[in-house]
Amino acid sequence: MFAGGLFSEGAKTILDTLRERHLAASFFLTGDFLQVQRHRRLVERIVADGHYLGPHSHRHLLYCAWDNCSTTLVTRDEFVTDLDRNLADLSTYGPIRDEMRFWLPPYEWYNRTIASWSREQNMTLLNFTPGTRSHTDWAPRHHRAFVPSQVIVQGILDHEQRDADGLNGFLLLMHLGAGPERADKLHRFLAPLLDILLDRGYRFERIDVLLKDAAKRGPGR
Repeated sequence: MFAGGLFSEGAKTILDTLRERHLAASFFLTGDFLQVQRHRRLVERIVADGHYLGPHSHRHLLYCAWDNCSTTLVTRDEFVTDLDRNLADLSTYGPIRDEMRFWLPPYEWYNRTIASWSREQNMTLLNFTPGTRSHTDWAPRHHRAFVPSQVIVQGILDHEQRDADGLNGFLLLMHLGAGPERADKLHRFLAPLLDILLDRGYRFERIDVLLKDAAKRGPGR
């Protein structure tokens, strides 16, 4: 799955790579991403190519404190208003709200309160599967979270070999762009990574297909 905040320099390569291999993926976009005019055609292509489109919050709010996850930093009204705005903006590209039941919280950071509010909105909150560092592909070289892209890719492949279940059911998160501060772009390694995993027999599914049983039961059940 792919997250889009402000940057999109990898989006065309990612979409081309998926199309060439006839793969469907899941894209979670913020309101900040949608408000950039040049991103409109990218979002239209995401939908046209048959990918899942879902919310990542309107303003990419920090829901809880970094040092104390139990401390919620937004009110319920702020949360609902922000998520509703994101869903409304995404729906202008075709998907209706009932088709966008799965969503990715901003910063992939949340607590039980946020999960509870998500259920109240009939939304299923999800996150990446831990075990690789693909989600750090946004970090510039000077940041403490920085991991070289080649190391990230090797870490994914090492995890696949090390874990008894491989990458079965794995939610692998990458970003559509890292911005100008990171020159080492992970999207340049996506094609060879996918080819290795395809050769190993993996299928790639949209999040709503992968978690279709959860969608039938309803959020949080």
